[in-house]
Amino acid sequence: MQILDCTLRDGGYYTNWNFDLELVHDYIETTNKLPIEYLEIGYRSKELNGYYGEYFYCPDYIIDMFSDMSNKKLAVLVNEKDISPEEVWTILSPCIGKLTMIRIAVNPDRLDTALLVALEIKKLGFEVAFNLMYMSKWMSNTDFINSLCRVDGIVDYLYLVDSYGGIYPADVKKVISQIQLITKTQLGFHGHNNLELALINTLTAKESGVSVSDVTVTGMGRGAGNLSTELLLTALDAQGQLDVDYNALAAIVEGFTYLKREHEWGTNLAYMVSGGYSLPQKDVMQSFAKRYYSLESIIAALTSSKGFKNNESKAFDKLRDRFKSKKIEKALLIGGGSSISKNIRAIEIFLKNNEDVVLIHASAKNSSYFKIFSGRNIYCLVGNEGHRLREVLGDVSSFSDICVVPKMPRKMGTYVPDEVVASVCELEEMFFSPDLGDAHTAIALQACVELGIKSVYAVGYDGYTNSEITKKELQLSKENESIFDEFSSSYGELISLTETKYELLKKSSVYAKIC
Repeated sequence: MQILDCTLRDGGYYTNWNFDLELVHDYIETTNKLPIEYLEIGYRSKELNGYYGEYFYCPDYIIDMFSDMSNKKLAVLVNEKDISPEEVWTILSPCIGKLTMIRIAVNPDRLDTALLVALEIKKLGFEVAFNLMYMSKWMSNTDFINSLCRVDGIVDYLYLVDSYGGIYPADVKKVISQIQLITKTQLGFHGHNNLELALINTLTAKESGVSVSDVTVTGMGRGAGNLSTELLLTALDAQGQLDVDYNALAAIVEGFTYLKREHEWGTNLAYMVSGGYSLPQKDVMQSFAKRYYSLESIIAALTSSKGFKNNESKAFDKLRDRFKSKKIEKALLIGGGSSISKNIRAIEIFLKNNEDVVLIHASAKNSSYFKIFSGRNIYCLVGNEGHRLREVLGDVSSFSDICVVPKMPRKMGTYVPDEVVASVCELEEMFFSPDLGDAHTAIALQACVELGIKSVYAVGYDGYTNSEITKKELQLSKENESIFDEFSSSYGELISLTETKYELLKKSSVYAKIC
């Protein structure tokens, strides 16, 4: 079995295909000393919308550098969806004599067009490999597997790509044996590590007759990452199948360890779910990153589970109807920031002096401070927020406030404690953009819209400084700024009474309001 290292191509998903030149030089020099046959140095692409770095386009000088410095066979990958047969010459002819192989990322639904692209690439004299994605989706499709006989004579390597990282060794063995019956094309394997099965799956593929397998240094790669170069080389060396220069191996690992600390690739519970259920990693991570959906809800929604009954289609009274006999002029929007505890004495005085102000909790995090204002609270329940409400308030058996949930259908469900079901209302519409519609702050401000409240104060929306912000906090900050912008520019005024770093919140002081 040959080994192809695709660190710079697959690892580029974390760095936007930018790598330090010194690190790349070290990578080339150390891989020269390792039993690796191919280096895939990146993508090769026509211009696409958005910014992509050096190793996404692999300009000629990058290919020349590798050709001059590396003693390996060199490859790049092209996306079939981004290249037509007519564009092959323009994009790839400058690589003739410098690259050995062109790999093509192939969606199984587009096998026909991929074959046309492959024919044009073969005319240029390159080896051609198909990286056939979504293995777990097509491995039980006998008709599709039988159609793979069409790659014979066109494709040199047919890669089975475990895109979701959820394949098991028995699956690998079964699929390879089926494909070997209908094609003479050499097979390859590209395993993702969602379920930490990339090593055993690769070794199983090797035993089953696969000719080439992919690795990346420290497992660097999209989502949960790949089989690490160092792990496969060590395993094969320990079995006496390779002779590994461990000094070179240690040097290359050290260089990429710093990047791993920064970007933290590798599997986690969300990636495991993606692999186990063959769900797109992007969809799982985007939902999981919102913080307020449980993984059970995400799985149920993305797999369209029939038995899921987390209030996704339950009808509740409309919020507007609950308040139709009472006009509310002002609201206090309550966030989850620590500024509430620091200023709670003044906030309490403000609320006692303004009995017409209703409290709308975007988050239940600070709810315990406002129990004394029973009857004036509206709690926004999105996803798992009901669990936090119960946790913060404790006994909710005598709950006398109101909870509001998004309008139907609530695609990932919303947990509502049994004790508060009678107090739940739902929204009728969504004033905000669809991609913001299930955000806590959007639900809270939508409640203001439906109740006709145009004077909205806010506390606990502290924001973040650039020096302390995490990726999740950055996402939340941007989300809230977008919501503030849409609300204030089209509906009403938002005034923060506690200190805030949000630029789109008008700033005042709770102390000025109680003088």
